[in-house]
Amino acid sequence: MTTTTVDSPVRTSPRDLASGGLTAVRRHPLLVVLALLVLVFQLSTGSFLDTANLRGIATDAATIAIVAVPLALLVISGYLDLSVGSTLALGGLVGGWLAGQQGQSPVVAVLGALAAGAAVGAVNGVLCCYLGLSAFIVTLGMLTAVRGLAQQLFPLPLSDFGTGFAWLGGARIAGIAAPVVIAALVLVAGALFLALTPAGRHVFAIGVNREAAYLSGISIRRTPFALFVLTGAAAALAGVIRASVLDSAVAGTSGAGFELTVLTAVLLGGVALSGGSGSIFGVLLGVLFLGCLQNGLTLLSVPTFWQLMAQGVALVAGAALAYFGPKATR
Repeated sequence: MTTTTVDSPVRTSPRDLASGGLTAVRRHPLLVVLALLVLVFQLSTGSFLDTANLRGIATDAATIAIVAVPLALLVISGYLDLSVGSTLALGGLVGGWLAGQQGQSPVVAVLGALAAGAAVGAVNGVLCCYLGLSAFIVTLGMLTAVRGLAQQLFPLPLSDFGTGFAWLGGARIAGIAAPVVIAALVLVAGALFLALTPAGRHVFAIGVNREAAYLSGISIRRTPFALFVLTGAAAALAGVIRASVLDSAVAGTSGAGFELTVLTAVLLGGVALSGGSGSIFGVLLGVLFLGCLQNGLTLLSVPTFWQLMAQGVALVAGAALAYFGPKATR
């Protein structure tokens, strides 16, 4: 005669839930700051948590998230890319030019923009990963050089890209704006990459100690090079989305200051600028914080110069948080 035993279900006590919540707050203190920010803006405006406004925040933050994820991976590996703003401008211009002026299909236009962004990333990757030049100096120079290239190729503003091209920025998928869906997919892919793949573990190892990673058989050049290419392509995709939403692109102003916005989100999310530490969930929090901050200040009719000052303070706070905060590696 056999007897079947049934395990009693595991019960989670309120104390366990509270302990888990405190652990999450310790690893990501920005959670508390974000909650307080939302509360302040809701009490101040009365409309901050309206559905339409939340949709606007998500749509505006989508392009930041799309670039912040690969940039975070790059920073975790010990590198940096300050040229993403100019690459965004170039990608939007190339995509818009192919769709509007050359009559190409939206698919061809997007692929052309991605190729342009990937080419910029490849140049950064060769100079930084294979020639050993400073990523800060190289990408700072590329920020100016790519902007100049965009102005040379497209001296006049572009517009009228067609309805097919406008789909990427204006369409809805299951009621959700297409840019938000794309950003969500990028965030999920980045989190799975870090958590489940050997390459994700290699990114952390390279950022912690490049020499030790090399002695362990990890490719300390090929992995960061691929991340540079991916970051460039993501910046170009963000440029295409912005050009699609606005139905216009201007070489001199598109993406101006975008590199600081994305870097602020990454640092606020707890990614250490020195490399070796960070998480995609933290990056999501950083993106949401910036999106809520900019939206709330706009609702309160705060002058632009105060908004810029607030973003600058957030960047400094993010750097301090990444330096003094807990080292979350997943």
